[in-house]
Amino acid sequence: MQVLLLKEPRDGESGPDPYIKELASHGHKATLIPVLSFKFVSLNTLTDKIFQPEKHGGLIFTSPRAVEAVKMCIEERKEEWGSSVKDKWNTKSIYVVGKATAALVRGLGLNPVGEDTGTADVLSRVIIEREDTNIPPLFFPCGSIKREVLPTALRESGVPLETLTVYQTAEHPDLEKNLNNYFTEQVHFKFQSPVKVVYIPS
Repeated sequence: MQVLLLKEPRDGESGPDPYIKELASHGHKATLIPVLSFKFVSLNTLTDKIFQPEKHGGLIFTSPRAVEAVKMCIEERKEEWGSSVKDKWNTKSIYVVGKATAALVRGLGLNPVGEDTGTADVLSRVIIEREDTNIPPLFFPCGSIKREVLPTALRESGVPLETLTVYQTAEHPDLEKNLNNYFTEQVHFKFQSPVKVVYIPS
């Protein structure tokens, strides 16, 4: 079966996207077409905050893109990050959602908590159980279309939080062209096997 995956490629250098690999193991040929594009914003402000860990009670990451934005900031000041700033953050809680995000956070030299939570809703409960209301604000770099589940839960429980939008999400500029090319190719091969389209939110 031909399978069309509408999702972002897996970040990192860990080989083929796991969805493509899994489908191939069951005899299916998968094609991946990204549907979204990302533009990083507020990186100067993000850099200032990342290099002042004393002003925050911890970090929260709910997406790989937010980790990527922080990595870009660190690249400019690698020596300072490695010599002192990283260790200061590691004295605080570094919260994450999901194993992929956790792996990227470890790549920064940080020790994440919560990778098995799976959702922002579950992570918010973990944070509320672990944190006092009198800590400095947790810092949450996020995207422009983040869900409000986590900020709302923390606010209602009195856990201080500071958010910063560090990337904006839009439709991938080549989405229509890539879809047209894909389906034109399938017609050319006369659909010798059925096509299944799978949308996987990033």
